[in-house]
Amino acid sequence: MAQPYARLKLEPAYRKVAAALTESITSGTLRVGERLPSETELGLRMGVHRSTVREALRELESAGLLRRERGSKLMMVSRPDRDTVASGVTRALTLHEATVAEVWEALTVIEPMVAEFAARRRDPNSLAALTAVVAAAAPQDDALAAAQAADFFRALAAVAGNRVLSMSHEPLLQLMASSLNTLVAVVPQARSRIAAAQRRILEAVERGDAAAAREWCGKHVRDYRRGFEVAGIDLALPIKAGSARRAGRRRAPPGKRAAVDRQP
Repeated sequence: MAQPYARLKLEPAYRKVAAALTESITSGTLRVGERLPSETELGLRMGVHRSTVREALRELESAGLLRRERGSKLMMVSRPDRDTVASGVTRALTLHEATVAEVWEALTVIEPMVAEFAARRRDPNSLAALTAVVAAAAPQDDALAAAQAADFFRALAAVAGNRVLSMSHEPLLQLMASSLNTLVAVVPQARSRIAAAQRRILEAVERGDAAAAREWCGKHVRDYRRGFEVAGIDLALPIKAGSARRAGRRRAPPGKRAAVDRQP
């Protein structure tokens, strides 16, 4: 039963300003590219101090809803980029202790469909970008190899031309890259297997063979799981975000059980 006299939640004034501006942006009242009035004018219009407005604008800038053009003091409405949107979800999945197995199960559902769409919708420009990513496969550095593997799926989604899929799977790719950093360190042959699978998927996409692209992408994602099993990595371990961006990591001795986010 609800408490009739529950304590009211009091929010700082800058949060109320930020919420009002966010509502105007998401409703389309303020459009992308539109400049906001100065902090002083906004404060006068909204009945708050200039410092309150400044704090609200900083929050919305961090969220990617506003940006400041070089040489201008005025904020402009913008769209959050893919990384900004994904970073919050990635942090949430990390805090909820998403496991290796859970990430790969999600990728198994999403990525084969992305490959199928890519084969059906390919165009020369996006295919050129995907080809360039495949050409960079199997670098010796662990972090670069993990990052390249995630970049392949990003480029594949770009060929598919579905922005919802592209933004939806980005948090998974960030966690995937983190876990792969450990995998490629422990299983040296993983690099060549990843490169070979990427070439097969690319060839199917280039031919416009949607069935083959989907099949090879499914095999590719399933092969990652087998790689973890070969490496002796516990699939129930939580993934920690961010490790794939750290280069120069030490190679783990074979046969040892590895934590997903091995520290240098």
